Amino acid sequence: MAGRIEDYALIGDMQTAALVCRDGTADWLCLPRFDSHAVFAGLLGTEEHGFWRLGPARAEGAEPPSADRRRYRGDSLILESEWDTPRGTVRVTDFMPPRDGAPQLIRIVEGVSGRVPMRSELRMRFSYGRVTPWVHKVDNRTVAVAGPDSVWLDTEADTYGRNLTTYSDFTVAPGDRVAFTISWQPSHHEPPALPDPEGSLEATELFWREWVDQCTYHGPYREAVVRSLITLKALTYAPTGGIVAAPTTSLPEEIGGVRNWDYRYTWLRDAAITLSSLLRTGYREEARAWREWLLRAVAGDPENLQIMYGIAGERELGEAELDWLPGYENSGPVRVGNGAANQLQLDVYGEVTEALHLAHMTGLTRNDYAMGLQLKLIEYLEKHWEEPDEGIWEVRGPRRHFVHSKVMAWVAVDRTIKLVESGDVEGPLERWYELRDDIHRDVCERGYDKERNTFTQSYGSKELDASLLLIPQMGFLPPDDKRVIGTIEAIQRELSTEDGFILRYPTEGEDAGVDGLEGDEGAFLACSFWMADDLAMIGRVDEARQLFEKLLSLRNDLGLLAEEWDSNLQRQVGNFPQAFSHVPLIDTALRLTASGAYVG
Repeated sequence: MAGRIEDYALIGDMQTAALVCRDGTADWLCLPRFDSHAVFAGLLGTEEHGFWRLGPARAEGAEPPSADRRRYRGDSLILESEWDTPRGTVRVTDFMPPRDGAPQLIRIVEGVSGRVPMRSELRMRFSYGRVTPWVHKVDNRTVAVAGPDSVWLDTEADTYGRNLTTYSDFTVAPGDRVAFTISWQPSHHEPPALPDPEGSLEATELFWREWVDQCTYHGPYREAVVRSLITLKALTYAPTGGIVAAPTTSLPEEIGGVRNWDYRYTWLRDAAITLSSLLRTGYREEARAWREWLLRAVAGDPENLQIMYGIAGERELGEAELDWLPGYENSGPVRVGNGAANQLQLDVYGEVTEALHLAHMTGLTRNDYAMGLQLKLIEYLEKHWEEPDEGIWEVRGPRRHFVHSKVMAWVAVDRTIKLVESGDVEGPLERWYELRDDIHRDVCERGYDKERNTFTQSYGSKELDASLLLIPQMGFLPPDDKRVIGTIEAIQRELSTEDGFILRYPTEGEDAGVDGLEGDEGAFLACSFWMADDLAMIGRVDEARQLFEKLLSLRNDLGLLAEEWDSNLQRQVGNFPQAFSHVPLIDTALRLTASGAYVG
């Protein structure tokens, strides 16, 4: 069975990523892109669906031992795992070099003390574990071929095949270094170049050191912020600038439940808030690349803006179920593609406009088409802001007039007015002033419950929604407005778990079924960070800091967060690692640092 979600480490090359468990098993790897078919899909099934375990040898049938220690090498994405065995200590270094050729996963075994017997077990299964490849030798290299794909294994260690698995048994003493590399290549191409594991390790470490040196944040939470920035960089598809929400699909929001989605695509919302965090910490090149990706993806058709696209801007993301995979801890179905791509989510217009506004305000090189796109988005909202939509949480129930969607429509108009007022573009200011006022009035009259002094999830609803926490952060109302304070306090009362984290919205009660799904979900980590932000904004900075540091304690030993936290099981749930968790972590750290809330 796969490990707990928090037992995994992320390694990647800014085009795809692998998850490596504490016991040295790579259980997830899609090649050659984030959204390609998995070669190792054991995370969502069993060992029969593909894995690569590298660690100390063990007795037949015994459980593989977990590493006694693991860490990233400095501020990098190079994973080091160490085992203390009765015969000595061994270290395995795992990484994926930023590529200019074939994608590679490199694993280097190093003897630290004693003489430690080791074993590599490599079971490649293409098409998410469904296809067994033809494995054979070519010039002393092992290659697995199936259809259009080939994966090449290079190592100086002896290998042998048994039970459709490639093994290697060897022993390391102090100073010994044994490298294993797998490289993907289209099967009709020439073999990939022979790898240089040691040279690639040095180059990868240099890459991350130079990238992290650009970070402009030097506050008290630097370790957490830098690890989150590295994670966001790892989720960026370098060739296009697209940013995936997570490198996985179908890790469940409830263990054993059906809330399992494919997050290996670029949500405009997630990418826009990621852009914001990168800009605020000094990473302008990533912001520029994302803006260019956005302009290509939207192209000349802003009226048909999708909420998400493929990492190269693809529009067709048809959803399907993989019935041969039982799912993570039998949480089925396993889904690939995402049908939510065709939803109407009016808040996206606000997030995209806010991101473009921030890029402009921070001095990113002027782009006339980006400014023109912003005007086109407002022209669309003028005609459609009064319509119901599926909202930020992508409900699969009936459309509603979600308050957050209306607030973000206001944000889109407000930021565009500021652009026109700056003199950089021309637009009908008087008309848009009136539009901004109309949206604001509509929300305050129809989305606010006077009796309970709180905004509600949607017009006419009594239910709450954690996205309402963004009202003061977006400038819709000032933090000291009694309606804002009332909403924050209502969400604390009604959407908090026993351990103080925040749910997105009720999944039972008056509006049960608002999302059109069965089952429950964990506390949404982004919402919990939003609560910490709001508490700081209304002057409750000690409480904000306490919540923030409690959230930091949920990170795994490598500083990584999934989408949600299951307060009953006390474990992470949802796709992993999740950009939508690491972005608000950065934002809250910046806000608390600015407020002087840190206590050493």
